[in-house]
Amino acid sequence: MAVIHRERVAWESARVFVAAATADAYWWLGETLARRLGQTYEQDLTRTRLRLQREEARPVQDPRAPGGDALSAEVGAWRARIENALTERPELAAVLREVIEETGRRLGRRRPAGPALRE
Repeated sequence: MAVIHRERVAWESARVFVAAATADAYWWLGETLARRLGQTYEQDLTRTRLRLQREEARPVQDPRAPGGDALSAEVGAWRARIENALTERPELAAVLREVIEETGRRLGRRRPAGPALRE
């Protein structure tokens, strides 16, 4: 039985979801979140996208870059949201791993699965 690191899954979900919010993967991710986790998550992703567009933020690694504060705030909000969901429904970890991996592919990221993301 694999050990799931809830905090790590939440953090990785947050980073990937916020990056996708301003990318072409947004449309796919929004539909997927609605279907697999519930309509509220799609609505939250839409709000994230609108806030980031309003701030003219771009998904970058450096929080000191333009829009970095908005990005950091969104990542933090998503991390807390996902961690709460995993606390209430631990079985969502498997779903989130799948969504993280596919969203990463759609973003063109290649990242080996870490211990929190492997089965």
